[in-house]
Amino acid sequence: MSFASYGLAYDVPAHGLRVLEALEDAGFEAWVVGGWVRDALRGAPSHDVDITTSAHWQQTRSTLRKLGITVHETGTAHGTVTAVVDGEPVEVTTFREESTYTDHRHPDSVRFITDITEDLERRDFTVNAMAYHPERGLLDPFGGRDDLAAGVIRAVGNPRRRFAEDALRVLRAVRFAARLGFSIEPATHEALIAAAPDLANIAQERIGQEMNGIVQTGKVAWAMMNEPEVMCAAIPELSAMVGFNQLSSWHAYDVYEHTARVCRAVEEFTAGVAAPELRWAAFLHDVAKPATFTVDAQGRGHFYGHPKVGAKMAEMIMRRLAFPKQFVARTCTLIRYHDHRMYPNSRSVRRTLVKLERACPGDARALIYQLIDIKRCDAVAKVPKAAHYAVELDVITEAVRAEILKKPPLRTSELAIGGWDVIDSLCIPPGPVVGRAMSTSATRVVPTLQVS
Repeated sequence: MSFASYGLAYDVPAHGLRVLEALEDAGFEAWVVGGWVRDALRGAPSHDVDITTSAHWQQTRSTLRKLGITVHETGTAHGTVTAVVDGEPVEVTTFREESTYTDHRHPDSVRFITDITEDLERRDFTVNAMAYHPERGLLDPFGGRDDLAAGVIRAVGNPRRRFAEDALRVLRAVRFAARLGFSIEPATHEALIAAAPDLANIAQERIGQEMNGIVQTGKVAWAMMNEPEVMCAAIPELSAMVGFNQLSSWHAYDVYEHTARVCRAVEEFTAGVAAPELRWAAFLHDVAKPATFTVDAQGRGHFYGHPKVGAKMAEMIMRRLAFPKQFVARTCTLIRYHDHRMYPNSRSVRRTLVKLERACPGDARALIYQLIDIKRCDAVAKVPKAAHYAVELDVITEAVRAEILKKPPLRTSELAIGGWDVIDSLCIPPGPVVGRAMSTSATRVVPTLQVS
């Protein structure tokens, strides 16, 4: 079927269409809703299909299972099951309306209804409150298509009520605006700022999911500069950075704006495909500056030890947000060494590789290039005279490439010798000194041990 007359650039994927047709053939009303409709109107492909239906979840489960479709009971308290067709998940939810949200997260009660328009009315933003059916066309009671065309994020109905229902929508609004390059409608924005403190009532894991979504759009710099109240409510440690004068001839901006500029530079230098850990490292690399600030006798500001303290703070933040352990380790390693001085020679490069390897075993060769990226971005986000280091880093990058091509051992397990070779070669007895000798061979630029 072609949906061009409705402005949709894509057909409903086959796995979603099968579920929709199965429900309708059984006598129920069903519509495709949410992100797929929004993205199809934008001309952006999307494989995720959500369906809303007049069928209660038990009826949905029974109907689909009779046709041999696997169904998982993923959220039955809210009328949701997940069908799996050809390996693709399709979330199916009963038409519903929701009561008040005492905890700013869950509705106190859910009532299943029969009117699709009432179901759409409970949704967060107009661009997400549209439904589509291959025969009945586009259902858009709140002007979502017009807001898409205008590039606007607007709450459905009363914006204060929408954010009071679930404060996480504050971050969702920023994420959608960042991802789509949209502005936030004034009344919605006013309500969003007022509701930002309510993020304190939201589970940290949910905040982490939304914050990661914002960071991974590559537009976190926009979010920082346009929505500081929201960003600081989500990660309170950012608040101390806002307006913090660095009292340094190397810095033209406060810590917060400098950080935003580093994040923007990361996207520019990586052509918008930066690694997730590099984006987070840029975002949190100077989080400890306010805590480590000192002023010398000449009135100059210093931040001694801020990379090390910052790595610890970033680890605390990221673990609080429930990020994976290895992801946290890689990010914090970049933060820990973002001020580590490198020189374009084999010894300096090898020493840096070893530091990264000890912090993140197996990741050093990838991390060293990301470390150079964050150093370069940090340099161009300072005053113009600091930009020369970005050029110097090009020479260092060549030294890194040359060193990595040599495939140097970065840990004892990569050495071509074993402990007995060291004992025989150095004529020493077994013991800790053997391990130290092997560690030295693996981590320093020294002549290779000769084994007879």
